[in-house]
Amino acid sequence: MEILFKYYGFDWLSMIFSLCAMLMLGNKIKWGFLLFIVANIIMIAVSILMLESIAIIVGNSVFLATNLRGFYRWSDHPKK
Repeated sequence: MEILFKYYGFDWLSMIFSLCAMLMLGNKIKWGFLLFIVANIIMIAVSILMLESIAIIVGNSVFLATNLRGFYRWSDHPKK
């Protein structure tokens, strides 16, 4: 049971935000990008403070940039 909360539940929170974000984006809801952004920030912080994994920091930083780009480029009106 101890291993479930090894990172104080932040890893679980990030996973829940990521799953909700995927569902929202799958339903074409723009705000899913923001949930992904929060999940990326949580995992970057966990990695810096607890995991010390450069790979997770770099990966989530790239995902963060991709999600920021997706949020800002989202259009409510289809392009012709």
